[in-house]
Amino acid sequence: MNQIRPGGFGAATNSPYYGPEHHAWRETLRRWVDKELAPFVDEWDEAETFPRELYKKASDIGLLRLGFPEEYGGVPRPDPFYGVVTSEELARVACGGLIASLMSHGIGAPPIAAVGSEEMKRRVLPGILAGEKISALAITEPSGGSDVANLQTSARRDGDCYVVNGQKMFITSGMRADYYTVAVRTGGPGLGGISLLLIERDTPGFSRTKLDKMGWWCSDTAALYFDDCRVPVANLIGEENQGFSAIMRNFNGERLGMATGAIAVARVAMEEAVAYAKERKTFGKRLADYQVIRHKIVEMARQIAASHAYLEQCAWRVMQGETPVADLAMLKVQATLTLEYCAREAVQIFGGAGYMRGSKVERIYREVRVQAIGGGSEEIMRDLAARQMGL
Repeated sequence: MNQIRPGGFGAATNSPYYGPEHHAWRETLRRWVDKELAPFVDEWDEAETFPRELYKKASDIGLLRLGFPEEYGGVPRPDPFYGVVTSEELARVACGGLIASLMSHGIGAPPIAAVGSEEMKRRVLPGILAGEKISALAITEPSGGSDVANLQTSARRDGDCYVVNGQKMFITSGMRADYYTVAVRTGGPGLGGISLLLIERDTPGFSRTKLDKMGWWCSDTAALYFDDCRVPVANLIGEENQGFSAIMRNFNGERLGMATGAIAVARVAMEEAVAYAKERKTFGKRLADYQVIRHKIVEMARQIAASHAYLEQCAWRVMQGETPVADLAMLKVQATLTLEYCAREAVQIFGGAGYMRGSKVERIYREVRVQAIGGGSEEIMRDLAARQMGL
């Protein structure tokens, strides 16, 4: 498929968005993925876990450090296209659960880096970025996911502590994390009463329950329970009752990353289908010799190319300092619809073989729905875009 993407799997070689540094990072990360992830993905997915030491290995090549301040052990990311390259290369293993858990600090730690106190940053970030500690984000509740303004988990001030009560649901790295960035209600109803707290795993009254899922098997996903947890006031992330803006800023970055991953995985599905169609013979001909199969592949390629162009446009605008909320919301919808189509058609081209566990296309297919729901469902994203457009 090099005629479609001249640069192979990743960005086209003549794209103005990628320079020598981006290509160098791609090659470094690709070698690491081929050595440390690809040979073990099937085993880890069936085991519904992966080794904790993988975090340290990811830190050693700079993967966990990318995008965080240098003074805390990070590697500053000059532009969002490093994130695009990263998501594309990690997607090559076609195991969303592995990537979601391995990179959960990418949604748990940014609020700390952005608005946490200097003491908190120095206490928490170096261990996370070194792969010694694991960070998770806890916003979703049993009563609602994207409806952040109505979250119910409460944090009542009592002397030098907050007393936290409530539940969180579907939390990535929920069982194994050391630090949890938790959205709580410290004030009245609505957006203005929300704060962020750093809650540590051994806090008395804090418990967790493992959740079983349709896909993302090796992702550690849990329900969290807070029963009169006493959390030091020093663990407040940012200002009291000002947590919503930090959450929204986090969501915008998460949606760009999720869209990138979805498009990249869609490309993996297409490439797997192309390779299979060239080898598999039925009625004396390759599958690729049938017009109906060729048209499926062309339609996959068309949707991927359109979605990737939209992605690069949004990433460029972010690089210019914009916050294109409506476009980021629509991009996520576009990306997940593209993934859904490509996953379906890839399994269809594989036929019965695509329904068997152990193939990339089977795993991609069962992971489609979480991409379309997590980080903001397609329905919520469309409504958010409409509001941003003044409708």
